[in-house]
Amino acid sequence: MSDQFKIYITREIPQAGLNLLYKSFGTNSVKFYSEPIPIPREILIKEVKECDAILSMLTDKIDREVMDSAGPRLKIVANYAVGYDNIDVKEANKRKICVTNTPGILTETTADLAWALILASARRLGEGERLLRSSQWAGWNPTLLLGVDVHGKTLGIYGMGRIGQAVARRAMGFNMRVIYYDINEIYLSPEIKATKVDKETLLRESDFISIHCPLTPQTIHSFKYEDFKKMKRTACIINTARGAVIDEEALAKALKEGLIFSAGLDVFEKEPEVHPELLTCPNAILIPHLGSASIETRSKMAEVAARNIIARLNGEIPPNLVNPESLTSE
Repeated sequence: MSDQFKIYITREIPQAGLNLLYKSFGTNSVKFYSEPIPIPREILIKEVKECDAILSMLTDKIDREVMDSAGPRLKIVANYAVGYDNIDVKEANKRKICVTNTPGILTETTADLAWALILASARRLGEGERLLRSSQWAGWNPTLLLGVDVHGKTLGIYGMGRIGQAVARRAMGFNMRVIYYDINEIYLSPEIKATKVDKETLLRESDFISIHCPLTPQTIHSFKYEDFKKMKRTACIINTARGAVIDEEALAKALKEGLIFSAGLDVFEKEPEVHPELLTCPNAILIPHLGSASIETRSKMAEVAARNIIARLNGEIPPNLVNPESLTSE
């Protein structure tokens, strides 16, 4: 195919995705921001002019201003993520711009990471590593960095979608009781043994709460100071969903006051910023949004995002379209 399209990628993606786009549209049609940081707003606005497709990251706000800059040629915004709360979907619908995501691919990888945070938070691995690296470890001690057991405890899942169910499945190996809260009626896979409860019960009975809900106006700051007061003092909270689901200032206060035992966070409300109070909490495991960060998963995500673009620019319905309303009049 000749270089008739203009595709802009807001961050360098794994080569597997780039190769698909190069093969379909030629190397001259594809451009990406090569710095390992979120693309500055002014550069994004400039680079998307007269684009046919944008392959965006969660860190990119794709709103009316960006769409105005791209102009009428823009046919698709392919998000390199499952969530797409960074995109103004209503505005995209008005302009007949398809919005796509990469569902299903990162489920198991993110569930693995959630479990890494569960175990690290329970057994105080962050504190242990810092102690060792500081050369202050004096040797084995029967009371050194005592954590809490995971096996046989109660796991509470907040949002029982694909990732939540994958986390629940892993809990079987730890002989855990699993309870969950979700505003929707959820079909559970037959092998998952879990009980739906209200939020108050989840807060009161869980030894570990793992958050897996999408970010919506209803889920912003779902966990506030009053919620932490209702949890067990030995409880751990894990967030691999969206940072804004937790009121970070309230969480830091709860951790410092001993209202809960620990927290494991992979996501933050104002990434890449982290609330300064959280940074002072030794009982918080803080990692830089690594949920899907495996070689295999990130490569598959790149391929899926690329295929969504290829389909749309070839006049087909993208396989992972999240706004079919954009095609209603076609």
